[in-house]
Amino acid sequence: MKIAWFAWLARHFGEYGYADGALRAAIGTGAVLVTAALLWFTLHRNRPAAVVATGLTCALGIGWLAFH
Repeated sequence: MKIAWFAWLARHFGEYGYADGALRAAIGTGAVLVTAALLWFTLHRNRPAAVVATGLTCALGIGWLAFH
């Protein structure tokens, strides 16, 4: 599932942003949160790395959506 998710994310990289309307913004934010959750579950055995990776993913992903 992780590989399929990242493949979907790569295919639709430029289609979702806050400037594209409320529905696309919600889908983009959901995609960022799902990606962060997948990183958390991947790195859950090393909690500090999981926290850092999840935090960076959320901050950078939502920041990218805001300026896209």
